[in-house]
Formats: sequence, C-alpha cells, structure tokens
Amino acid sequence: SSVDGFANDWHLVHLGSRAAGGAGLVLTEATAVVPEGRISPQDLGIWRDDHVERLAAIVRFIHGQGSVAGMQLAHAGRKASTYRPWDGAGMVPESEGGWTNVVAPSALRFADAFPLPQALTLAGIREVVDAFAHAARRALDAGFQVIEIHAAHGYLINEFLSPLTNRREDAYGGTFDNRTRLLREVVTAARSVWPERLPLFVRISATEWVEGGWNIEDSVSLARALRPLGVDFIDCSSGGNVA
Repeated sequence: SSVDGFANDWHLVHLGSRAAGGAGLVLTEATAVVPEGRISPQDLGIWRDDHVERLAAIVRFIHGQGSVAGMQLAHAGRKASTYRPWDGAGMVPESEGGWTNVVAPSALRFADAFPLPQALTLAGIREVVDAFAHAARRALDAGFQVIEIHAAHGYLINEFLSPLTNRREDAYGGTFDNRTRLLREVVTAARSVWPERLPLFVRISATEWVEGGWNIEDSVSLARALRPLGVDFIDCSSGGNVA
C-alpha cells in the first residue's frame, strides 16, 4: 500500500492498531532495502533517507502504546516486480510500474509467469550486502528497536541458501558454507551498524518440503553459524522457494 516505498496512513493504522491491541512486538512486513528488491511496486521501502521521517512517526506511536517496533528487512530476489495480491499474479510489466533488473543467485524463474532474473555479479552481491547495512542504519534512525533479516519464503537470501535455486560455481554457490555466505555477510554488515543492545532476528524457511532441498538439519547448522555473528533469534517459517 506504498507509493515509491513511503509509509502512509494505512501503515500507521495497520501497525499502530496491533500495538494498541496489546502486542509486545510489532514488525513491519517485508521492507525493501533497494527498489528492485520490492516484491510488488507498492511495497514498503527503506532504501532512501527520505523514508525515515514517516516511519519514525509510526514508531513513536507504537512505542507510545507500550509496544516495541521492529522492521523486517528484505530483498525479493527473483520474486520481485510482481503484482500485489488483489491486483493479480505474476510479473508486472514496466508499463505498469514493474522493472527488468530482477536478480537472483542464478538465472532461474520461480514460475512461468514470473520474471527471468539475472544472476547477480560479485559486485552486485556487494551492493546487496551494503544495502542491508544502510537499511539497518535507517531503521535505527527511525527508532526501531528490532530488525529482522528476511531469509525465507523464496526471496533473495533464501534463494542463495537453497541448492535448488543456487547453481553458482563461485564462492557463493555449491557447498553449505558458500551458499550461506551471503546471509552471513548481510548479518555481519547489519550488526556493524546495529547496536549490540538491540535484538537482530533472522527469518528462515526451515524446510523447503522438496527432496534435495534445504532441510531442518541445514537450518540447525545455519543457526549455529549465525549465533556468533550476533543473531539473537531465529524466526521459523517454511516453504516458498520452489513453486
């Protein structure tokens, strides 16, 4: 329900009503760290300093109700440039506000109606990592007290984790350590600007429900790798990466 990533009165009412209702922690939904990382053209964003002011007003209201405001930081990967649910499904053309610079670890579509992504270059990966760090700094400036790195549901980081969607042959593909490298770098970069006193969550799809894909054992190993990097909480969901 955003225009150019900006929060508006809808977000104030949607998030503020949860706080007024007594929720201890209120998280935004997937908030894009770059414009091409939005799921739909109407996604909430935090890729510009200009986004902070309106978000800060919402945070103040949430905290005024005795709740804690958190932000989920996300990049949609190959699921980007798609319609919001009530407008249809599949790829949004440029004529309707979509974009062509959809990226993923490998050039594999999620489904026939979805965009064909470009495989990220090493320079592109570095830009993604930096974007998460800049987003974490903006979230802090807005007053949020929790951030959550979205690494689930078939979005970009999840795509890197899974051997089904990551077919790379460089340092970001192949082995478990390589496939988890992007998430570890994102966490490290975010923690470099996010104070130790404030919690950092990571959301994962703990299993893909597909033979040969990411599974519970992988998730346990990932959690063990993330704890020393400053992750306080693993938020478990499942599925979403394979149509």
